[in-house]
This record gives sequence, structure tokens and C-alpha cells, in this order.
Amino acid sequence: MNIIVTFQTLPGQKEYLKKVFDKNAEVYFKEDCQADELNELMLKADILLSWNPAQEGINKNRLPMENIKFMQLLSSGYDHIRLEDFPESLRVAANQGAYAGPMAEHVAAMLLALNKRLTIYHRDLAGGIFNQAGSQTRSLKGSILGIIGFGAIGKATAKLMRPFGVSIYAINSSGKTDEEVDFIGTLADLDMILKSSDNLVLTVALNQSTKGLINRQKLNLMKEDAVLVNVARGSIIDEGDFYERLRTHSDFYAGIDAWWVEPFKDSKFELHYPFFELPNLLGSPHNSAMVPHSMLMGTTHAVNNVLRFINGEEVQYL
Repeated sequence: MNIIVTFQTLPGQKEYLKKVFDKNAEVYFKEDCQADELNELMLKADILLSWNPAQEGINKNRLPMENIKFMQLLSSGYDHIRLEDFPESLRVAANQGAYAGPMAEHVAAMLLALNKRLTIYHRDLAGGIFNQAGSQTRSLKGSILGIIGFGAIGKATAKLMRPFGVSIYAINSSGKTDEEVDFIGTLADLDMILKSSDNLVLTVALNQSTKGLINRQKLNLMKEDAVLVNVARGSIIDEGDFYERLRTHSDFYAGIDAWWVEPFKDSKFELHYPFFELPNLLGSPHNSAMVPHSMLMGTTHAVNNVLRFINGEEVQYL
């Protein structure tokens, strides 16, 4: 088979890809091609290995794609791609679970910082306020951690947090798991999870069922002093309803890594409400997966899925 790598490779990445596919496929790199060469390659290509196809100029209106059977993304999500830009026969796979380890660490860091109210006391100290006597923090021991989306990231998060003495209430698509949890259910159990959780983590994929999932009604079910961390996709939460919840409930805290308008998908970062004026918000620039070895980790995970496709084994599609 013929594989075209459409993203700009990092040092060592090209050599790794050539070596790993050596006995299974011919590998070509878009960065090495002139426009006419790329057209010719696309005509005989079977597989695309991509990061952000729109930014890489990959769509059926610009390039011949009729013969391409499979596109593997390096990104764990897929909401940045437009399926209408590709032939209906093309099967697309996201790199789900590739970055679970570092993302779970990021979740743990946010949960600890928010439960210990570190953002508040840091601001106090910066303003000359040393409020030791009147500044209690929250203990995780004995609390309930709700995880909405119990895939690779959710499971990795549970493993990190369980030693703190939390109970794990989880939701996945099947309502079943072999992992150690105190409750497992589906989205039909969401209201119960929201009412019960002291801390809530969103790691669920964005799709028609989860877009706007956490709205005013759902937020009102949560405890007044709950902590919510989102490392999934911004659009899972209604932005306006979420801002109002944070603004009107000073004991409700949130850690946000995934935003509503981001450069990767929208070519800009934009907020429609003044979130960063709120003391009960902790934000990061969607970098929960970004550690020194993350690109190698993500590439290896994606390559394994491509090899499964080449060998006729089951792969995870969108």
C-alpha cells in the first residue's frame, strides 16, 4: 500500500515512519512534493496520515482522493475536520486515547489545585493578604469523582485519583467496564452522576449526543461547591450557561483546557464572556497532552492503527 504523510514532520519523525512501515507500505511525504507530484501520488495512494487536513490543504475539491481508502488522524479528536471535504467511501479514524497518560496528569493537577483553592490563595498573597486562619481547603478523601467519558483518558484519570480515597462514578457508551469503579452507567445516568459528584471530569467525545450536554439545567443539578474539569471539547458545555454558573456561584470551581473557539479548529482563540475576570476559574491552552514525548507517543499510537488497517484487522473509525 501507499501512504502519504500530509503534516509537517518533526526531526526524527520521517525516519521513524519510513522504518515502521518498511515491510508493509511505501511512505511519501507531502512536504517533499511539488503540487503536480502530490496530485500523482494522491491518485495511487491508499492511506493518508494527517494531523489537521484543512490546514494541510487536504480535501476532495483540491486533490484527487477517489482511490484513498483510509485516513488516520494524529489528533485524538475529530471535530476540526469536515467530513463533507472527503469522499463518502473514505474511512476516517481519530487517534483516540493516544495521549491519555499526560492528559490524566493534567486533570489531576487541576483537580488538586482547585480543591485546594490555590488560585484564590495565590491571588490573595499577590495582593498582600496572608489569610492562614480563615482559608480552608477541601480534602479529596471520601469525595465522589464523576467521569463522563470512561475511555482511555477517563480510565487513566481514575487510576491516578483512586489513591486519594475518592469513589469513582463513571459513564461510557455501554454501561460496562472491567475497571475498578463504584458505579458505571451510560448518559441515561448523567443526572444522578451530576447530583452525586463533588468533582466532575469531562473526557467524552464531542458528537451529536454530547454537544451542549452540560447546560444550565444540568449545571443546576450539581453541588454548589462542585469542581468541574473539562479536557474534552469546549462545545460539550454551553458557554453562556457555564459563565453564569461560575459568576453566580463563587464556591463552584472549574478547570478548562478545551475551549469553544480555538486556533487548531477556528484559527483563533475567542471567548464570548469575561471568564478570566472570575477567581474560580483555572485555564490552560488545550495543552494537557503536550509533554516532551507526546508527538512520538501520538505517532506510535496512530501507526499501530494504520498497521491494523493494512493487515485487515479491526480499527477504530469515526
